[in-house]
Amino acid sequence: MTDADTDTATQSRSEPRGVEDDDTAYEPSPDPLLQVRDLELHYPITKGFLRREVGRVRAVDGVSFDIGRGEALGLVGESGSGKTTTALSILRLEEPTGGNVIFDGESVRDLAGGDLRAFRRRAQLIVQDPNEAFNPRMKVGKAVAEPLALHGMTDEDRRRRIVEDLLERVGLSANDAGRYPHEFSGGEKQRIAIARALVLNPDLIVADEPTSALDGRVRADILGLLDDIRREFDISVLFISHDIDVVRRFCDRVAVMYLGEIVEQGRIDRVLSAPKHPYTQVLLGSVPSLDPTDRTLPSPLTDTIPDPADPPAGCRFHTRCPAVIRPEEIDLEPEQWQRVAAFRFTVQAGELPESIDITGSGPIDESTVRDALDLPERLPDQGIDDGVASAIEAIASGELERAGEILEEGVPTVCEQSVPESITVDGRTVACHRHDETMPGVADPEIMKPFR
Repeated sequence: MTDADTDTATQSRSEPRGVEDDDTAYEPSPDPLLQVRDLELHYPITKGFLRREVGRVRAVDGVSFDIGRGEALGLVGESGSGKTTTALSILRLEEPTGGNVIFDGESVRDLAGGDLRAFRRRAQLIVQDPNEAFNPRMKVGKAVAEPLALHGMTDEDRRRRIVEDLLERVGLSANDAGRYPHEFSGGEKQRIAIARALVLNPDLIVADEPTSALDGRVRADILGLLDDIRREFDISVLFISHDIDVVRRFCDRVAVMYLGEIVEQGRIDRVLSAPKHPYTQVLLGSVPSLDPTDRTLPSPLTDTIPDPADPPAGCRFHTRCPAVIRPEEIDLEPEQWQRVAAFRFTVQAGELPESIDITGSGPIDESTVRDALDLPERLPDQGIDDGVASAIEAIASGELERAGEILEEGVPTVCEQSVPESITVDGRTVACHRHDETMPGVADPEIMKPFR
């Protein structure tokens, strides 16, 4: 890297490119810096002395998105959804098992040697916990300057000047370069981490939960700093978080991730003001609000996230989805169907209420099961009623696994029949059967009637 290259770390670039307003169709960035296409990272599950592969954990399973130059994309989802693994795969800190990552027109998976080092200079990572980012025995000035030395800058005085300038830019003092990490607060250490990410003049910053370990006031300061730096240097940001409000404040667009897949993405104002995927609605419904006029958003049918080594068939969210679609042949009102679906997936997830103790020595009264799971005595659909009654009888006998098998056969859903395609809906892409008019029952207003 030349001195001229490094000088640009302290020079302002142009204002970031905005997202064009289009009220009809989803449009990715017309000039993307980063393009992620069908990215996969599967971890093999092995067994026995010969380490025979018996399965795979599908941590990232066909993820696609773009990030424009100067744009901030939020990647949100619950813990375990695959957000961090996606980030590590993009940076090739974990080797993807499928798909491609294109950075500034070049395939990252094809890079090696000096080309890979050049990519890593232009794409920097900010980790969640700043306490893990630094060697406690190394002064912060040396820690921030270390990437410069690794990339060939031998002039120690020049490295020192760059570091001191960056420390001041992130709200610290040039004199702080001579102090050790333990002498700083958590917020100050995160500022130092940002300075180290900037020292090589990157084009892309991957920020993995950069504010989750900080309190509210410090979190706001760090977000403001990141936003100022992004705009000043026209840096693209992949901002990973489980905090919807943080993403709402910082990002231009958002991609919602569930169990290794992206289920909805689009402009931040469109997606978070009127979410189209039930999972996005559930995430927003989990955000506390002091506004009594806020509309009520649905809760998941169960709290258990399926095992990524054995994801559900069809739509992966259907086992928790409050808007799961009933088959046309089932004659139930929406509220009745939702209760029956919740019963099925609660039993299969093993989330029975405490009042139903199948480990006890005595039998369980079937009315106790119905009351605990909010099931009526009779259901108008005879087939469903028989299946529910048989499952309740199995639970009362302590046979939870058999109850799950009965419900899987007797309470089917459209959503488990096939994997949903990503389609454009109101200016964003959504992977949900409820928006696919070719799916059975979707054209029926009674079947698609909102549950809440």
